[in-house]
Amino acid sequence: MGEKKEEEDDDDEAWLQLRPVEPLPSQCCGSGCSPCVFDLYQRDLARWEAARASKDRSLLSAVELQCYQTGLMSQYVGSWRAGDTVFWRGPFGSFFYKPNQYGELLMLAAGTGLAPMVPILQSITDNADDETFVTLVGCFKTFEGIYLKTFLQDQARFWNVRTFFVLSQENSLEQLPWSYRDKTRLGHLAQDLMKELVGSCRRKPFALVCGSAEFTKDMARCLLCAGLAEDSYFLF
Repeated sequence: MGEKKEEEDDDDEAWLQLRPVEPLPSQCCGSGCSPCVFDLYQRDLARWEAARASKDRSLLSAVELQCYQTGLMSQYVGSWRAGDTVFWRGPFGSFFYKPNQYGELLMLAAGTGLAPMVPILQSITDNADDETFVTLVGCFKTFEGIYLKTFLQDQARFWNVRTFFVLSQENSLEQLPWSYRDKTRLGHLAQDLMKELVGSCRRKPFALVCGSAEFTKDMARCLLCAGLAEDSYFLF
């Protein structure tokens, strides 16, 4: 009886290790994606519960790949078959952040250009000894198109982090949630706004820029006009 009980306990532990991990709220971008990470979690949880009830682990291997139909990477992943070999390279890049290296980071991101800013920002707020100020400016077409809303809201609660948004295809600030109106500008991030942003920095800023080639070129020009030297910004 004792051995049987131990086997059952071991089996329960094995099943618990296979249980899907619920995503954090910050992992949802808030853009209305379909499927959302929480949709995928609920699907996987239902599959896990059914497999555990029937004690059939083979059900867990029948994973249905969810793709975003217009995404090039999703389409590529969707073409994979069991046994395929995939080669990965990277990560690449020549920017290496060190805590307290700069007085303030001015992050200028357009669309998915937000991606390299996220780990740098999080490393600062995760480190109580890092007193770097951060001003993050996200440029998007619409409010609904802003990536990682919940994550950015959480980060902006830290004493040393500010977030701003520039929306090119919104017509009125009144249509936005009230909490976004004071920190959002309509139109494009041009020279006048850049001078205002640089002037509002609490310490001498070092700028990080990521976006399309055109965006990057425009931001470099605006930063120079705002008084930053070429060694005071980095273009991803």
